[in-house]
Amino acid sequence: MTDQRRGLLLGIAAYGMWGGFPLYWPLLEPAGALEILAHRVLWSVVTMGLLILLLRRTAQLRALFSSRRTFLLLALAALTITFNWATYIYGVNNNRVVETSLGYFVNPLVTVLMGVFILGERLRRLQWVAMAVAGLAVVVLTLDYGRLPWVALVLAFSFGTYGLAKKTANVPAVESLTLETVLIAPFAAAYVGWLVASGHSNFASHGPGHALLLSSAGIVTAVPLICFGAAAIRVSMVTLGLLQYLAPLIQFGLGVLYFHEDMPAGRWAGFVLVWVALVVFTVEATTHRRRQLRLAALASTASG
Repeated sequence: MTDQRRGLLLGIAAYGMWGGFPLYWPLLEPAGALEILAHRVLWSVVTMGLLILLLRRTAQLRALFSSRRTFLLLALAALTITFNWATYIYGVNNNRVVETSLGYFVNPLVTVLMGVFILGERLRRLQWVAMAVAGLAVVVLTLDYGRLPWVALVLAFSFGTYGLAKKTANVPAVESLTLETVLIAPFAAAYVGWLVASGHSNFASHGPGHALLLSSAGIVTAVPLICFGAAAIRVSMVTLGLLQYLAPLIQFGLGVLYFHEDMPAGRWAGFVLVWVALVVFTVEATTHRRRQLRLAALASTASG
């Protein structure tokens, strides 16, 4: 098997697992979203700590604490991913799987928009068209829901901010996630401690199987991340960009076909507009990248 093919399979595995998360979180009920989040953080600390030891990256992890800029960026990443995880678990466990999928469909467009307003990047004409269509989709969905699709918007903007902070920090995935979970862990431990003290903890209250499922949250968090990291160094950015739509597609399919969530005509219209925006955005980005590579090759040939 070639390295590129292995990377493609690892990428499919990563996004496939992320797409299948709506099947996992309901298994942890009757624990609420905050309790599930707290356990996810605490067991992720354990899992990532073991990975750091096995991969012998303790020195790299310690170095993150010595750089004030990197530490602050990862602290911002920790804060935003906490909001993202909490919102996603809440959405899945409150029959909003379709809306959570919308958040991750819109996320690439939100990321581009943040690049414009925060990094001063400029959009090309077709990118503006994609943004306009996506904006219309939000209006249509708001009218259909009778409210802003806030779960989707929180997921899109929190993950966009998380990605921006991680990109700016430029730290390997294992070390960065370890530091992020270490920063959140004291708050998670305090909340779990309060639940235990007040008699409201669901851990070990519903049999060993349920306790084992809660404990597996760290592995469930780490495994797709490791697959993604391995894929990212083996496949092109174009391939990785296309693979990112696999997770929300699976989530959308689960929401409609497995959880049987309502999809009235207005909601279908909103999602179709989102998909049109993504097609325009993806085709334009792919074409632009190929054009830039072709010009670079021509320039290299001319200079040679």
